[in-house]
Amino acid sequence: MFNKEVYIERRSKLKKEIAKGLALFVANNEASLNYPDNPYTYRQDSNFSYFFGLNHPDYVGIIDFESGEEILFGNEVTIDDVIWMGPQPSLSEQGARIGINQTKELKNLFDYLKKAKQQGRKIHFLPPYRGDIKIIYSEYLDIPIHSLSENASIELIRAVVKLREIKDDLEIAEIEKAIETAYFMHTTAMKMAKPGMIEQELTGVLEGISISGGGPVSFPVILSVDGQTLHNYNHHNVLTEGRMLVVDAGAQTSNYYASDITRTTPVGGKFNQRQKEIYEIVLAANMNVINNVGPNMEYFKMHTLACRTIIEGLNALGIMKGNVDEALNVGAHYLFMPHGLGHQMGLDVHDMESFGEDNVGYDEKTPRSKKMGFSGLRLGKTLKPGFVFTDEPGIYFIPKLIDIFHAEGKFKNFINYDKVITYKDFGGVRIEDNILITANGSRVLGRPIPKTAAEVEATCAAKREWIRMKDFL
Repeated sequence: MFNKEVYIERRSKLKKEIAKGLALFVANNEASLNYPDNPYTYRQDSNFSYFFGLNHPDYVGIIDFESGEEILFGNEVTIDDVIWMGPQPSLSEQGARIGINQTKELKNLFDYLKKAKQQGRKIHFLPPYRGDIKIIYSEYLDIPIHSLSENASIELIRAVVKLREIKDDLEIAEIEKAIETAYFMHTTAMKMAKPGMIEQELTGVLEGISISGGGPVSFPVILSVDGQTLHNYNHHNVLTEGRMLVVDAGAQTSNYYASDITRTTPVGGKFNQRQKEIYEIVLAANMNVINNVGPNMEYFKMHTLACRTIIEGLNALGIMKGNVDEALNVGAHYLFMPHGLGHQMGLDVHDMESFGEDNVGYDEKTPRSKKMGFSGLRLGKTLKPGFVFTDEPGIYFIPKLIDIFHAEGKFKNFINYDKVITYKDFGGVRIEDNILITANGSRVLGRPIPKTAAEVEATCAAKREWIRMKDFL
């Protein structure tokens, strides 16, 4: 965790955003994997972590916007805790670590909230996303579980988004730590992408690198030669020559900040001509965004630029046809890139999307588009210095989607289906970087991870020794 002054300042800033009521922040509980004493790896709630910093279950933080009072509720350490986990800081010591002087036993929270409600005070809370935490909020606030989201505080959501979306130097350094780990994850995958390898073998190595770097992966590793499936979590394929391996993977630091990087690698280390042609189009889309993005610009425009680049490239190959502007306007590129260009990132790999995508990626000035080819964009609003987000264009040949659009004659003036059908065995290409908006422009965060076709091929050719589990079985 950071120094206590960081959390004191964050809570102070939040108090300046809201005038009335109090805010309730519930820490995540431990979650059982298959029986009560065998939990999943613990992950703190990102908002509790942001304001209260403690990597501890069963805590509740209160911020009173009228009195300025801050309280940490929790349970005191028991002898069983000490036996199983060693000496532990007391509740008051935990509070002192984050600059909170007032601590109370968790059993007193219900009466504290009951009194606030009786006084007609507004209790602000953010939309809970875990089932067990929904039950806790429901019991504390006497709100039916199915009504929690609609009763969540829009005022608090907007205030937290305003604070969390501007990353300070400490946060940027954390994200770059996570990208440094991702560098080794992705360059290792490139070196291991040999015919005969099983996807699961690579996935296990990448997860191990992340853990060795300080934290688990920031999301389940997406790794597959079936890259036409956007989020492919199946890792059963055997790598064969002529396929491309899409690896979308990131690491998480001990302070929970994330990286999110995608690279596409030819199995065996060399792109064939058809692969290279599509790869270069995606790379051009990725680089056009990097070379043009900056502050006070709607990211929607960068999504449009990336889609235009893809249409132009596919037109040059004869896969698409017709007027580029008209194809873009009707969203014909959706067949090849059905997702948006990117999303905010930070403590969450899709930062704050538990509040709802529209509350994070859009605002009154920039409402979400409803048009095909544009509605899937998670981040469309004006970029400000301190924003961190992904730039992840892709081209995918999804057989089922091709068949449906072809049968319907969809976009027939812009898509050469006779040629598209010959790519149904192609898979997909995605290239993703993490970008920071600065006062005067932008920069790609972290050490450059091989990205040009020549860089990827050179990395694939670099020597790496690894041990395959089957050698021991």
